[in-house]
Amino acid sequence: MEDDPSQVSLILRKSVPMSDTPGVIPNMPMVSHQSSTSAKSNTTKRKEIYRYNAPWCIFSMNWSVRPDKRFRLAVGSFIEEYNNKVQIIYLDDEQGEFVVQSTFAHHYPTSKIMWIPDTKCIFPDLLATSGDYLRVWRINEDSEVKNECLLNNNKNSDYCAPLTSFDWNEVDPNIIGTSSIDTTCTIWALETEQVIGHANVVSGRVESQLIAHDKEVYDIAFSRAGGGRDVFASVGADGSVRMFDLRHLEHSNIVYEDSNHSPLLRLAWNKQDANYLATFAMDSVEIIILDLRVPCTPVARLNNHRAFVNGLAWAPHSSCHLCTASEDCQALIWDIQSMPRAIEDPILAYTAAGEINQIQWSSTQPDWIAICYNNSLEILRV
Repeated sequence: MEDDPSQVSLILRKSVPMSDTPGVIPNMPMVSHQSSTSAKSNTTKRKEIYRYNAPWCIFSMNWSVRPDKRFRLAVGSFIEEYNNKVQIIYLDDEQGEFVVQSTFAHHYPTSKIMWIPDTKCIFPDLLATSGDYLRVWRINEDSEVKNECLLNNNKNSDYCAPLTSFDWNEVDPNIIGTSSIDTTCTIWALETEQVIGHANVVSGRVESQLIAHDKEVYDIAFSRAGGGRDVFASVGADGSVRMFDLRHLEHSNIVYEDSNHSPLLRLAWNKQDANYLATFAMDSVEIIILDLRVPCTPVARLNNHRAFVNGLAWAPHSSCHLCTASEDCQALIWDIQSMPRAIEDPILAYTAAGEINQIQWSSTQPDWIAICYNNSLEILRV
């Protein structure tokens, strides 16, 4: 049996020369030869990379946060038709590879997947997906997946406004916020009950819906500011970042507007310092970091990618580390502690075998990052 892969160092040990070969490209001092030698007996069997190849192109994925389900992820297909799939996979320590635990059907590709942010295992084992609607699924002890509820805010219309993204509130897991191409954000209140037989244990209702942007809304994310329950931000096709407070939804603040009015695709809050958030525009090689104490003007711009950026994720345990992913096949880790001085280069880089379309940093295992490209998922030890 392999050593526990969660016992890791803080930096990528494996280095290769700068080339097109998939591998790790370090930009900071590595572990010394002496320390590597002395620890060799404990690290020989450990891998820095684990890969899973799905039977279809992967578009969305995310880590489970339950401490009893470490190295479990959900991945969603991108098939250009109505019938798509979601798989739940886990890393088998004895085999040293990923194993498929469950596969279930999904209408249209999932625009996002998230596990319930329940690190204390208080709630049922739930998974949410967005696409045509927001769906909540329950994973039973026998690994059977059951659709608990489909949340639809347009029940009186045949029209379905696809959901571009959503976020599950970490402080209050009974709250989910969704973003849609119809310019709105919707806050859902989930109601979770004890499992009794085969009855559904989750239901949901609309807590509030607001017109968040002038055009399509592409992403939404809750902040840890003010207790972490009420503040969230969104980005959209109008090129703006807007902040909202659940306690005062009649007001919003525009904290940034792209000078070219380019659509902003994704945003992510710093997990340790709620003053900072990061975003990027459509068809851009640049990541923008904002300091909300100085709104409207980026405090930093990261410009090392050579093709369009597709994803970004803050370190869960550090306020000064950010990982970005791009169509240049690279995942880059940045140290931003020198801000507002210019940040020229990342401290670590990994070159994948394809254009990276998704990146997630494990919140409960901060030494692991997951990326997706083509039909492959890789988890990287950092």
